Amino acid sequence: MIHNKKKIHFAWWLLVGLALMVGVAKSGVMTAGGLFLTPVTEDLGIGMGSLSLYFSISSIVTMIFLPIAGKMMGKFDIKVLLIGGVILQAGSFAMFGLMNSVWGWYLFSIPMAIGSIFVTQMAAPVLINNWFKKHNGLAVGITVASGGIFGAILQPMAGNLIASDGWRYTYIFLGILVMAVVIPTVIFTIRMAPQQKGLQALGADEVKEENTTQTTTAKGITAAVARKSTAFYALLLFFFFITSIGSFGQYVAPFAMGIGYDVTFAGSAMGGWSIGVMIGALAFGALTDKIGARNTAIFAMALGLVPIALLTTMPDNPVIFNIAIAIYGFVVASIGTLGPLLTTALFGNKEYAQIYSSAVIGLAVAGIVALPAYGFIAELTGSYSSILYAVGIMLIVNIVLLVIAFNGKKKLEKAGLWN
Repeated sequence: MIHNKKKIHFAWWLLVGLALMVGVAKSGVMTAGGLFLTPVTEDLGIGMGSLSLYFSISSIVTMIFLPIAGKMMGKFDIKVLLIGGVILQAGSFAMFGLMNSVWGWYLFSIPMAIGSIFVTQMAAPVLINNWFKKHNGLAVGITVASGGIFGAILQPMAGNLIASDGWRYTYIFLGILVMAVVIPTVIFTIRMAPQQKGLQALGADEVKEENTTQTTTAKGITAAVARKSTAFYALLLFFFFITSIGSFGQYVAPFAMGIGYDVTFAGSAMGGWSIGVMIGALAFGALTDKIGARNTAIFAMALGLVPIALLTTMPDNPVIFNIAIAIYGFVVASIGTLGPLLTTALFGNKEYAQIYSSAVIGLAVAGIVALPAYGFIAELTGSYSSILYAVGIMLIVNIVLLVIAFNGKKKLEKAGLWN
């Protein structure tokens, strides 16, 4: 008997591993951090602005280490980097549960940031570019959506644990849980390139059939040329503003508790945020494949104005609050989904890792500025209204930056620098 059953390409198993790794690490450590701000500040008598400075320290470390991480991923075993990364990230998060002074957060935010660069920022876009010549947008979308899937479970769970067992136990529990899930996942599913499994990237044969004149060399522009272009600086600023917009997610819980909701409600609202992220990631990935990264990004920025309007006019209505937070999460999904896809659309794949690792410095700078600034503004004014108005302005500015970036790409093509 002849069996013609087609074997599942390993790229899909890699994608499952990436989704599990990124989803659990992001929702269990990175986005869960905001739920602890109010309980920790109230328990230890620390100001919101002072505690939130650890976000800024983390962002400074990220900015410094990102270019180094990009080079390390090309030189060292990806599995070793990711296992070490999750131990640094989740282990440091667990250590927060043992701290009594704000200096503990400042200290452990350093290794946490270094680990998160590999686990939640760099690995997925680089590996997806290596493994997927077809369905690239879908793969990125699924990876980002995983943060929403697991966040919808872990955020409410964290809120309930903080309410029932305290913030210390919850920090330690989440940190250990993330390591227990991610380390085996990396060992069994993550590989740097298809050649390590004796394979070609998914869709490589179809790409060759569609364009028989295409060479095996990746197309695009060099990192040196990219970094001197208008398109690059527009993308850098776009990353800065979209990250500043998304950074408000860390303050959803304090915002909710500041207007009278409890930590359990805040955890549920963050679960709604995560569902929005999940749907948005899948939608933006599919939309990018259909209408392109530019048009999808403009749509995302315009949609972001809706939750801003709702949160500034009717925040005390719990139904409206949850709907607005879910839509906000939907829009924020564009950070993880559209960031890599916009980079590819603007500069190609020739030196993608180097260009992307440089451009996402905008994310780190935003963390340095926006995260502590939001904390101090809320502490000084007792309100989040001015922060929400600023977010609305940044959404509009980002639409303008997208137009500038793609006009810059046209100039690079006309100059013959894209090859």
